[in-house]
Amino acid sequence: MTANIDGTTSAKFQRIKDEFARNFAERGEVGASVCVSVNGETVVDLWGGIADPATNTPWERDTISIVFSCTKAATALCAHILVDRGLLKLHALVSDYWPEFAKNGKETTTVQMMLNHESAVPALRDPVKPGGYLDWDYMIKRLEDEEAFWEPGTRNGYHMVSFGWTVGELVRRVSGKSLGQFFQDEVAGPLGSDFWIGLPDHITHPIAPIILATPDPKVTMSPFTKKLLTDPQSIQALSFLNSGGWNQNDPVAHKAEIGGAGGLSNARGQVAMYEPLALGGSHNGVKLVSSERLAHMARVSTATQVDATLLAPTRFASGFMKSMDNRAHPSGDQMSAILGDAAFGHVGAGGSIGFADPEYGLAFSYTMNQMGMGLLLNDRGQSLVDATYTILRE
Repeated sequence: MTANIDGTTSAKFQRIKDEFARNFAERGEVGASVCVSVNGETVVDLWGGIADPATNTPWERDTISIVFSCTKAATALCAHILVDRGLLKLHALVSDYWPEFAKNGKETTTVQMMLNHESAVPALRDPVKPGGYLDWDYMIKRLEDEEAFWEPGTRNGYHMVSFGWTVGELVRRVSGKSLGQFFQDEVAGPLGSDFWIGLPDHITHPIAPIILATPDPKVTMSPFTKKLLTDPQSIQALSFLNSGGWNQNDPVAHKAEIGGAGGLSNARGQVAMYEPLALGGSHNGVKLVSSERLAHMARVSTATQVDATLLAPTRFASGFMKSMDNRAHPSGDQMSAILGDAAFGHVGAGGSIGFADPEYGLAFSYTMNQMGMGLLLNDRGQSLVDATYTILRE
């Protein structure tokens, strides 16, 4: 479809606007935003299409949407701020801060293991109660009582939603604030970022409902999806489906602090968070972390050929995704996010992404309402990332 596209683009970065338009015309985009900052200067800030097809409401400048696992980067950043202040130790036992977690095979779990998706609670085996994802205390108790799926630290498996509670509870215990409040006080508020983990009542930004992907019989089904559909007790099925009926478009759910998948933002809001991380840890007088901590945040800390959850090769920094080029893997087009070597950030289910690349002083984000297949990037987001790097490398 053709779509109205608003916003601004520097002349050098016109190729990104062209690809953004192609997403609507050729790749099934419905409503979306893309923002790019280089060396602290916004060079692309675009939005367009339809935010809500039911009402034909256009995507506006301040439209936000659920950004799914892009939220993990915000949660991880909160933890790193506390590490940088000496309040949280990466190689300390989780039990030093959260004693109740240390049981049922999880006694040896360290803070670093939680950030690495190695803490062995990627899912919950027993059914989550209706509305359970909206009840922080309930989810924390469930994770405390859960038996480890493997010996912590011996492998990694993507903690699809549980990451937000495992790492988020450390933030709460150490800071004395809820995850969402800490993020607002220390990151989003000072940076003027439209990004929330738990939407406050006073925020009235238009929200674009998420549109689920329609399976394409011509697309090869990933090993993850096959397992999800055929084994209801698998990590894949439990992590994806055992959610207590979580409805991402429910306004009540928007107010819950779901730090693994429930944040609301747009591309501009995510870029505001990543700009300091692209520029040594500080931007416009706001210091998030030291340059030493930033270097650690960008460094690969765990990698595997077969992620216990995603069943594909994965590479993570401490709470952030690194470039994952799995195109040679079966259905690898659904399990790839190809970035620069120095880049770190996070994708969101269906194809959204935010990341920093300190090599280029780059902060990038793309968000949308129409989900694509797979849990990493699809051709819409990847085309924008590719266009950005092509321009920067010219």
